[in-house]
Amino acid sequence: MLRSFDQSSHSYLGYVLRIEGVIDEKQREFLVGIGKAAQAKHGFCVGTVVSGQSEPVVDGRLEVVEFYKTSKLKVMEQPAEVSVKAPPWLGVPVDLETYQQRGHRRLDVQTYQSKCSSCVWGCKMAVEMIIDQWKPWQKKHRQETFCYGPKSCVFYQAGPTHKVPGRKGMVWEEEDWVDEEAVAHRSMDE
Repeated sequence: MLRSFDQSSHSYLGYVLRIEGVIDEKQREFLVGIGKAAQAKHGFCVGTVVSGQSEPVVDGRLEVVEFYKTSKLKVMEQPAEVSVKAPPWLGVPVDLETYQQRGHRRLDVQTYQSKCSSCVWGCKMAVEMIIDQWKPWQKKHRQETFCYGPKSCVFYQAGPTHKVPGRKGMVWEEEDWVDEEAVAHRSMDE
């Protein structure tokens, strides 16, 4: 996401795989970025067993994953069944265009971490903020969490509003109406 005071734009580059596995001979959890073609081909979801090769992220401020440029993907095993009827929704994620069309609402960080990080509708995004449009090289970076899921989700918690720094110490606060407008075209269960 790119923010410049009261304006924002999104670049939907791909998907995040949360992997419990071995990397550099160490057992741990790590995040890997994959492209939309890889997701469309393999249909990754919670419980998929996979192998592949990735490169370490060069600039961690611009990514939420540790590894990307993933290649040699091989699905070893697909789960027999996953929950798609109640939150957190664990099925195969939709295509990136559908996420963009649905729109998102801000999501409380603790709620994301405890309930939504495995949900197909939960999202953590790297955010680059241009502080002064006349000096676009002056940037700050952070991560924000969002929900693309049904407005009726029982886990959803908005969390604090996003505050975006601007030139000369100004701050723009992204109030509730921004989220409401972004998802106004959807019904409560959509």
